[in-house]
Amino acid sequence: MPEVRIEAEPRTEFGKGAARRTRRAGRVPAVMYGHGAPNRHFTLPGHQLMIALKTPNVLISIAGLEGRPVLALPKAVQRDAVRGSIEHVDLIEVRRGEKVTVEIPIRVFGDVFSGGMLDQQLVQLAVEAEATHLPDGVDVDVAGMEIGTAVHAKDIPLPSGTTLVTDPEALVLHVLGAQNVDLGEETTAAEGEAAEAGGAEAPAAAAAE
Repeated sequence: MPEVRIEAEPRTEFGKGAARRTRRAGRVPAVMYGHGAPNRHFTLPGHQLMIALKTPNVLISIAGLEGRPVLALPKAVQRDAVRGSIEHVDLIEVRRGEKVTVEIPIRVFGDVFSGGMLDQQLVQLAVEAEATHLPDGVDVDVAGMEIGTAVHAKDIPLPSGTTLVTDPEALVLHVLGAQNVDLGEETTAAEGEAAEAGGAEAPAAAAAE
């Protein structure tokens, strides 16, 4: 995975007011921790950070701090609930050759066998890999899968050097028969009608008493 270099600026003001001023200036408050070092507080350019975070587990080279650039992975990202803009980011320092555990997306493509319906239980897998060679995801081809077919975490091929952390027996996806789904909907509807009928009769019984 290529590194994204971002220039940081030291952060000396803290609190809600200072954070708002930082965001108005187009920058994002950030904190980086890891390897027993004291937490480092700084700000990052908002637009550049937003583009970088579109890549899952992007490896960021943080420049502008004391010493040489530091490699980091995004750990937690806080976004504005309405606008979706980045409010704050937590980063964890990593080093070349170091193994880290991350979650990678499961990309599903293809159409299952006619009459089947795909039920995906997991959208991410937890894996361990070298910090500078993290996979951006795994692909699962479901084209032509027949009803009853199931894919577990252990069935998904991983890139070289990547180890599965998720329970190998965890169900990732399976193919259901469309009739099973329809039957469930019909049963729910029938139960609803029965409940309505029961509710209509209750006042009459009370009146009879």
